Amino acid sequence: MASNEFTILAPGSPGVMGWAGRSGQLAGTGLGTQCVHGGAAPDPAYGAVAAPIYETSTFALLDICTSAGFEYTRSGNPTRARLEEAIALLEGGCGAICTSSGMSAVLAVISLLEHGSHVLCPMDCYGGTFRTLEHARRVHGLETTFLDMTDPEAVRAAIQPNTRLIWAETPSNPLLRLLDLAALARVAQRQDILLAVDNTFLSPVLQRPLDWGADLVFHSTTKYLNGHSDVVGGAVVAAQGRRDLLQRLATLNMSLGTSQSPHDCALVLRGLKTLHLRMRAHESNARALAGFLAAHPAVAKVNYPGLPGHPQHALALRQQTGFGAMLSFELKDGSPASVRKVLRALRWFTLAESLGGVESLVAQPASMSHASMTAEMRERIGIRDGLIRLSVGIEDQADLIEDLRQALES
Repeated sequence: MASNEFTILAPGSPGVMGWAGRSGQLAGTGLGTQCVHGGAAPDPAYGAVAAPIYETSTFALLDICTSAGFEYTRSGNPTRARLEEAIALLEGGCGAICTSSGMSAVLAVISLLEHGSHVLCPMDCYGGTFRTLEHARRVHGLETTFLDMTDPEAVRAAIQPNTRLIWAETPSNPLLRLLDLAALARVAQRQDILLAVDNTFLSPVLQRPLDWGADLVFHSTTKYLNGHSDVVGGAVVAAQGRRDLLQRLATLNMSLGTSQSPHDCALVLRGLKTLHLRMRAHESNARALAGFLAAHPAVAKVNYPGLPGHPQHALALRQQTGFGAMLSFELKDGSPASVRKVLRALRWFTLAESLGGVESLVAQPASMSHASMTAEMRERIGIRDGLIRLSVGIEDQADLIEDLRQALES
């Protein structure tokens, strides 16, 4: 055979492909290797290195009740299966489901609960989570207690006979409060209660809640996992040994029609390949900006666990491998006019919803992400009109600091 001639094998013959079994070899490899190669073995049909987008609604059956692994994209799709494999690998879980949005992932988790169940949730949770739980209370009989969960004993005291889920968000949005995951896991396990953790702010690069005893990990993949502000998605990962939860979540994802589209899954898969690099760049900038803001005379308070003065700095050092790129700060003059001047003067921080993209964003939580909360609730938890939240991107650090300086002095 001439050197430029190839043997052509039939498509879909992974048993004879040289890359067969690569996914199983990722256990124990480094984070960067897992980000690049998770869910990314060459396609068994033609060897495509980038994950193919299986943009199809249905799949041909080989025979009656015999498929090649997929029948209908709502219930399963090869592109989505790759993403679920990759996210589960990074979080250390037994598997994952990928959903059409972060909120549909929240819906999948609370749909695990029976009618009349009780949920414990941080009072300073993301506004969308608050809104969804309130809707479930009014329409579906789900009870929720919102409380300060930084004290595990307060969580233990709030447990009721019908408590079935502890929803943890750490760091919280937008006040960057931390929860002790190991302590919450002990409380949950003693009472046979599920512990679900929103890990959106840190990603598995900087925190792995399953390692601390959580049953489920939630992500809005819209944010850091994708990282490019061009897709909406969510994911839920089940812990090792909780394949029962994974199977129930997969059924719910199919039944509710909340599964993520193949095209969106491919975008998130692309984002995962640089997740470890982006998170370090994001964090480096955020730490510098937090220090700058903490020393600025126009700023009353900075919420960032990476600052030594943060009340939970020691906890962050213990359960995280980094401090993340989200921070918030309060202006000394928190009047609407002052906040408006600062927001309008910023050049490299775009006033917009969402977070976690490569570009820097700024938000006023009271009028944006947490507008659905009552004014009384916002005041109780500390989300005042003078609070500004930053999603720090990966631009040049000096440019971001200068932008904040000129805006604060405007």
